[in-house]
Amino acid sequence: MTRQRAPVEPPVVLTIAGSDSGGGAGIQADLKTIEAGGAFGTSVITSVTAQHTRGVQSTHLLPLEEIEAQYDAVTEDFAVSAIKTGMLAAEPVIEFVTEKLANSDVAAVVDPVMVAASGDRLLDEGAESAYAALAREATLLTPNADEAEVLTGITVDSTEAAIQAGEQLVDDGVEAALVKGGHVDGEEVVDVLVTEDGVEQISHPRVDTDANHGSGCMLSSAIATRLAYGDDLEAAVRTATDLLARAVRYSLDVGEGPGAVHHMVAARDWAERDPTAEQVRTMVAELAETDIRPLVAEGGMNVVGATPYAEGPDECAAVDGGLGRGTDGIVARGDVRFGASGSVAESLLAAREFHPAYRFALDCRFDGSVESALDGVDWTVGEAEEIAGERVSPEAFQPAFDTETPPAGVIDRGGHGVEPRLYLFGADPTTLLSRVRELLAA
Repeated sequence: MTRQRAPVEPPVVLTIAGSDSGGGAGIQADLKTIEAGGAFGTSVITSVTAQHTRGVQSTHLLPLEEIEAQYDAVTEDFAVSAIKTGMLAAEPVIEFVTEKLANSDVAAVVDPVMVAASGDRLLDEGAESAYAALAREATLLTPNADEAEVLTGITVDSTEAAIQAGEQLVDDGVEAALVKGGHVDGEEVVDVLVTEDGVEQISHPRVDTDANHGSGCMLSSAIATRLAYGDDLEAAVRTATDLLARAVRYSLDVGEGPGAVHHMVAARDWAERDPTAEQVRTMVAELAETDIRPLVAEGGMNVVGATPYAEGPDECAAVDGGLGRGTDGIVARGDVRFGASGSVAESLLAAREFHPAYRFALDCRFDGSVESALDGVDWTVGEAEEIAGERVSPEAFQPAFDTETPPAGVIDRGGHGVEPRLYLFGADPTTLLSRVRELLAA
């Protein structure tokens, strides 16, 4: 029989930017990000570049009439809900886009691509001046520190300077400015959102990597996508900055250069939720076939699986209520769901800060007999230290992972009413189950 069509109607986002043949930035990064965010991506290509992860080899600006033709083709056919601009390259193109935004009531995110990663200026003075008018037509302007300096004359070398630059832009007629902090030194990346209503600081831990190619493109495209869905500006910015932080941490190791941000990171992670939960169920079933009661603490134990790009306990699957001792073995007190574990999930996330390959964990009781048994296994364990009252955190686990080979587990000796525990980790269920069986046999 002929099947019924079941169409969906995603919001349409238009990106006006240059093409990156290496796929990490530009139109390619924009469309990946837009589609991963659930919108339908359309494009107007302003220039074609020959580039890869090591740099730009050449650029070719398209004739203005071709750029205009692309814009007309898209806007005549699609109900565009948001627009994002990237590399516009030349004064006539900037003026064209300014005119179009001035006659549109669609949300627009302007990423003012003006300064190369090397610090070199990409535009002549006329084009830089033209950006001032374009910025005033934007819903949001997203300059990095160098671009904010070009637009305001303020050297952005601190969060305070970023606030000053953002406030200057708003005073100059910009509706809202997100001054990005990636180029400002510090242990945290602090992005500053300035509107007429005030200043919001959005912070994330800095990732030790140079693989940030495409980060500005991804951020502005993600914001535009959320605006297309109807989010308010602050919510759109916070969602997009969270996404970019994850995309930078789990960057793509492609090409011979530093690599690129992972534009699809959230979509890929979501796709792994069901398989991860099923792996945890399988582990529970296998543990039930082995009498592991000698390793179960008085308060029970739990088995946890993290999605590949997990950043929080809500992205870790575990047994709701944990596992307890039964007459013949262990008993699952509930089904597997995400967010069901507290300390075991936190232990896995802490371990992943130092060894991201770890995706599975469980907790065992820890006493003298278990400590003696650890002498008979072929793998090593470390010991947590109490840091600021916490024993399960990246800071508390850091001494345990300050070794050439990552430990297979971490001991928490407890205290202050907290039961001692041994947290065991594995990159896959087979490895983790093997370690449990080896500890039982020791």
